[in-house]
Amino acid sequence: MGRTSNRNDASEPRLGRIVVVEDDAIFALAIEDTLRAAGAREVVLCPTAACAVTAFGAMRPDGVVLDIHLADSDEGWELAELIPLIGAPPPRIVFSTGMPDAIPERIAALGPVLTKPYDPAELVRALRANSRPGLLARIRSTLR
Repeated sequence: MGRTSNRNDASEPRLGRIVVVEDDAIFALAIEDTLRAAGAREVVLCPTAACAVTAFGAMRPDGVVLDIHLADSDEGWELAELIPLIGAPPPRIVFSTGMPDAIPERIAALGPVLTKPYDPAELVRALRANSRPGLLARIRSTLR
């Protein structure tokens, strides 16, 4: 699967394992590089909905970057409905799309929607904003 990277500021929440569901190979690789540089432990790229379902079953992702229009499905947002079934707490979801209005409101409420093209730092901020800090970070914040 993905490579491991330890680059991360200790004060920032860890990104953990991220599944990137994106059928544009160049954009997917750019997202992967951004997430690894931000300290993601593992990044799995999935160009199709079928690949994403397999990845969800094979690993317990901490986050999912979800393109809405995929080569094998015009309604990639339907994958978002499966994500809560992965387990508790469910992985963080960040939608990545060129057509934000195509996401039904009830689905868009599951996570931030980034409109392509977006600044890669915006994706990292969105994933971190929806992440829960680790035990040590929670202890540190209560001691301050």
